Amino acid sequence: MKNRAILPPLDQIEVIAPNFKKRHSGVTSTVLRLVPLQARDIAIVASGPELPPEVPNLPPARLPSLPKRPGGVARVWHARRNVEMIAGLALKHLGRKKLKLLFTSAAQRRHTGFTRWLIREMDAVIATSVKSAAYLERPATVIHHGINCVQFSPVEDRPALRRDLDLPVQGPLVGCFGRIRHQKGNDLFVKAMIRIFEDVPTGNALIMGRATDEHKAFLQDLKDEVAAAGLSHRILFRDEVPIEDLARHFQALDLYVAPQRWEGFGLTPLEAMACGAPVVATKVGAFEELVVEGETGHLVEIEDVDAITTATRDLLTDTDKRASFATAARQNVLNRFTIEAEAAAIIGIYRKLLSQD
Repeated sequence: MKNRAILPPLDQIEVIAPNFKKRHSGVTSTVLRLVPLQARDIAIVASGPELPPEVPNLPPARLPSLPKRPGGVARVWHARRNVEMIAGLALKHLGRKKLKLLFTSAAQRRHTGFTRWLIREMDAVIATSVKSAAYLERPATVIHHGINCVQFSPVEDRPALRRDLDLPVQGPLVGCFGRIRHQKGNDLFVKAMIRIFEDVPTGNALIMGRATDEHKAFLQDLKDEVAAAGLSHRILFRDEVPIEDLARHFQALDLYVAPQRWEGFGLTPLEAMACGAPVVATKVGAFEELVVEGETGHLVEIEDVDAITTATRDLLTDTDKRASFATAARQNVLNRFTIEAEAAAIIGIYRKLLSQD
């Protein structure tokens, strides 16, 4: 059982990171990963419903009565959604709280007029990728997401792990994890693996993730396509696993494919590379900033099932190349994408804002 976080004295809180959405999302994952780590170096709390006990959490209902800091100095309000920017503005202007407003943007699309107005009202902005920053109409600091490289790390005995997870032990295992829906390109992965397995007799594939009610027909179509190809014993489907079991499934992989048609940032390639699995990824989200072409994996055009097939086949069938890419992939994450580096860079923004009048 994880230890329950202890809140700092309320008048000593320096940073509030709201997370108002109950359903688990990428933003929620970011808050859950970062806040406990950042709390070691700065007086930060999250604020949201039903957060895990290890996350210092100030319930939203207590925000209006939050006492001032000694000397009346400001706090940082770090929003990651529109509703949280709105709440920050309300607390600042209606609740008379002394706040410095910070927003992190992962979106890679032109924002609505209302969102652009909200962003203009912020004191500072972070973008999670160069692509995201390009859609903002003001300067932003680019800070990539990072990975816990202790939790996500290679295992010495991959066959033993696969036995524990009831996965095929023999041959390479290719993974594609995340929500099951058209946007995520699961159908492109299935088509590529069917083509490859027609003449590659070894290896298996694992599709893991949850399909919401509106996407269950899409998932069933994928399963039917695999069955029609006679490959249900090699292209496996699993529902999403608890977050504490996710790393073990990445550790079981030899290769990871991220075939998305659209993505905000996309952590899965980093999680796979941290575990020593090279990546084949489409040029969406931050993938072009994460994967080093020809060194840690391959980058392909969106919707190009032929390119996905060729790149995946290349790494699946060339054991030496896959091993070389695996080593480089792990080192790439250690050098550039650790959770500690992300946390420290964001704290640097906090301290800069806190130092301003």
